[in-house]
This record gives sequence, C-alpha cells and structure tokens, in this order.
Amino acid sequence: MRKIFFFLLLVFANTVFSQKRVTDTISSQKLGENREITIGLPPSYEKNSAKKYPILLLLDSDFLFDPFQGALSYGYYWDDLPEVIIVGINQNKNNERETDCTVDEKTGLPSEKGGNFFEFIGMELLPYIQKKYRTAPFKMIAGLDTTAGFLNSYLYKENPVFDAYISMSPELPTGMEELLPDRLATIQKPIFYYQSSAIGDLKKMRDRIQILDESLKKVSSPTLNYKYDDFKDASHYSLVLSSIPSALYQIFSVYQTISTTEFQKKIVTLPSGYVDYLIYKYTVLEKSFNLKLQIRFNDFKAIEAAILKNKAYDEFDKLSQLARKNYPKSMLADYELGQMYEKKGDNAKALKSYQSAFQKEEIGDLTKEMMIDRADELKKLLPKKGDKGKKGNDEPAVDETPTTVVPTETLPLESPTEEKKPQ
Repeated sequence: MRKIFFFLLLVFANTVFSQKRVTDTISSQKLGENREITIGLPPSYEKNSAKKYPILLLLDSDFLFDPFQGALSYGYYWDDLPEVIIVGINQNKNNERETDCTVDEKTGLPSEKGGNFFEFIGMELLPYIQKKYRTAPFKMIAGLDTTAGFLNSYLYKENPVFDAYISMSPELPTGMEELLPDRLATIQKPIFYYQSSAIGDLKKMRDRIQILDESLKKVSSPTLNYKYDDFKDASHYSLVLSSIPSALYQIFSVYQTISTTEFQKKIVTLPSGYVDYLIYKYTVLEKSFNLKLQIRFNDFKAIEAAILKNKAYDEFDKLSQLARKNYPKSMLADYELGQMYEKKGDNAKALKSYQSAFQKEEIGDLTKEMMIDRADELKKLLPKKGDKGKKGNDEPAVDETPTTVVPTETLPLESPTEEKKPQ
C-alpha cells in the first residue's frame, strides 16, 4: 500500500503542471446559501476550443479531488483515459456532508436539506457547469461512505441524470440493498456502476455492501455495466486509492487501445467481422462519450493480426478503406491492400500496392525500406519478360528495368509516433 501512496504523490506532482484548477462559488436558491466548488479543466481545454468533455462530479471534493485528478492525469499521459472536466463540491469545512446527505430513516430517500442538496446538484449545479464550460452529455458521480450512499439516490429517478456511479464503501440508506438492484434491472439507458469495500472496512457498512453485491450480480440487464472490488489489504480509507483507477478504467475500458486480453478473448475468437469490431469500438466512443477519435494505429495492427491468424484475407479490403479514411497521407491503406493480394496469391497486384505505399508517408513500424523489401521479394516470384507462356507461369511478366524511385530524403516523414514515451 505504501507503494501506491508514493506513486500517487508523484502523480499529484505531475498534476500541478498539467491541469488547471479553478475555485468558484455558486449561489443556490435550493440551499439558500453559497457553495464553493472546485473545477479541474483538462490539459487540452484552452488549446482545443471545439472539444467537449465528460463531467466527473465529486462529492467530498476536499479529499477526493486530488486522488481523482492524479489518476486521470496519469491516464491522460498514456492516452488510456479521456480528458474530463472535474467538478468538486467542497463539503468538509463545516461538516456539510452530513446535512447535505440527510435521508429519511424510514424511506431512505433524501429529505430536509438532503432533498434540497439533491435538487441543487441536478437543477442548479449541473446546468451552471454545462452553460459555463464545454461539456459532453456523459456524466459521472463519485463519493465515499455517506456521500457514496447518497449518490445512489439518483438511480431512483426514472431517467437518471448520471451515466456512471462510483460508490466507494457506501453507507447505504434504509432498504437500498433491496431497492437498488430492482432499479438497475429496469433502467433502459446504459449505466456504469462501481462499488468497493475491503476486508478492513467498517463492518456495519461492509455487511450490507456484500448483500447488495450479491443482488447486483444477479441482475440481468444489457444496459448495466457492473463491477465490485473487495480489497484484501485495505482499510475503509485506503481502499479509495485502489478504487479510483479501477473504477475509471472500468468506465472507460472501450477508450483504451486494444489490449492483449481484449485481442485474445474478444477479437481473435470471432468467426468474422474483425474490421466491424474496430468500427463499433470507436462508434461507441463517439455515441456514449461524445469522443470522436482517429482510430489508433496500434488498433489497426491488432485487427490486422486477427485477420492473418484467421486467414480472413478478404477483410483487408475493408481495413484498407478504413485506413485511407483515418490516415489518408500514410502508407497504411496501400500496405493492407498489399497484404490481401499477397496472401491471396496475386503477387503482381501486391507488388503494385507496396510500390504505391512507398510513395506515401511512413507510419508506426511501416517504413519505406520495408515496402521496398517486400516489393523486391515479390519481384523474384514474378516471371521475367521472355519467360511468358512457359509452362507453369501463370503470373503476368514483370519488366526487370530498374524503377526510378523518389529518394527517401525528399519525402516528408510526418507520421504519428505510436510508442508511448516519457517526454
């Protein structure tokens, strides 16, 4: 656990230089008072004026803001997590969290100031943030113990305002372990739900959390993405440092580049439709998170590997079209076509594709030298002029006259780098 602590200290140090933090005050009619909020703007916010970002609303912002911002900054750096706007509600200067989260002892629903705070978030705070900042429709909320139990109340709404819920060691209001599974089974919109506990957690919370987990595991709903972590070597407070990255990576798993596990379990086992899988992955990103991304080169290579392993060579044609759309100036599209022709035994067309690729920009591990080597190997397999018509020669003859090529130095090599390197 000490390693996690020192690791996050380093992450926090990086956060100071990579993200802008703004303290603001919002006047609430629902609460009849002013409330202090902290806004964390992602690194690209000022540079990319057209980009919109998901919202992460943090209850208990006083102590949750830094660990969440640190984990997100680390994820941004490696392009494992998308950038988000963090909105933190400060609740611990005068122990506001207790009155903010007041619930009726019999019904378990927000009551008194808790009811006003519930409406403050949905009817005042979120509209304020959406008006002032460039936000995407996707919204998340997170809290610990008291605030974690309270945030679950938003799932009782017919159309929940949040899309993802991070409930760390929740102190569950009355009846929530019975009511929440029923609600999650009927909600039609996609919901990400994460909760955690630990062996060292407070027993009064842990017992009910485990009952809730058992019920949620039985929920059969295509719209529910549920994950539960039960940490073995953590306490009620230290489980937060393990919960945060686990929850974020659950919610944004589709954002990450194709991993070895995803490749082996979800892609290579498909009977067909490898390119369709790639298209769907990025369509989900755009529709669910409002993130329109260029398909990563490494993801093209993963689909290429699946096509080769399953000998589905016709799919290279569709992969080539997708590559031409995403990287029109690079050699990727011609290279994929060359592979299709080569694997299908049409060496003459494969040769032309590799020669065409040579004239384009390099990308990733695809180089001009590689294209020339492939073309030269294929030339050896083609019949020479004068051999045409001899028995056993079905390929068209190729002229051995040296082809004039453009020197590498005259072509711009501005292809994106695919390796993740510390800067």
